[in-house]
Amino acid sequence: SVSSMERLICVVIGYLFGLFQTGYFYGKLKHIDIRQHGSGNAGTTNALRTLGWTAGAITFLGDCLKCAAAVAVVYWLYGSTHDNISLLAMYAGMGAVLGHNFPFYLKFKGGKGIAATAGLILATNPIMMLIATIVFILVVAVTRYVSLGSLILVVLFLAEVIVYGQMGGFSLAQPELYEMYVIAFVLMLMAFYRHRANIKRLLNGTENKFGAGRKTK
Repeated sequence: SVSSMERLICVVIGYLFGLFQTGYFYGKLKHIDIRQHGSGNAGTTNALRTLGWTAGAITFLGDCLKCAAAVAVVYWLYGSTHDNISLLAMYAGMGAVLGHNFPFYLKFKGGKGIAATAGLILATNPIMMLIATIVFILVVAVTRYVSLGSLILVVLFLAEVIVYGQMGGFSLAQPELYEMYVIAFVLMLMAFYRHRANIKRLLNGTENKFGAGRKTK
């Protein structure tokens, strides 16, 4: 079984990895604080809008891989001794999203956690990541709303975790599965909370469309 201390250790490991704000550090190399530009966010979309495609791609990869790296460390620490490694990995992923969204050294003003969540999806199951990526691209291509694609991605991740879990993919007992579902649900709620201004604009029809020049918080 998994102890409370092991859960906490995995969240802390994730949080520490999550603190690496790729967009913020890339912006500093270009002598700007990305949080003072565009939407004021330290994530991929604002990096792309503010600094261009290269910055956007580097930010996404960095934020995605830092979560996958946190999961890899947890597998290295506990993989050989724990049958519940999937659950511990999920805690690490949650920690990475928390670190990304709320970095203490930036006054808890980070990103919205979508790239980090993508890293968790990738680390959980590559097929899940493939499905999520296709759906995200289709939604953004059709609507041109990155925020809508992001919100659908986290809802889809919750659905994927539940379906995969119930199919026996995680090799966990039902109580541990429920715990995984709760974590995925919390990640979904956190993404919706971080996108609350975007949701308001989506409902009002004033949300920024991908490729448009307007920049609002």
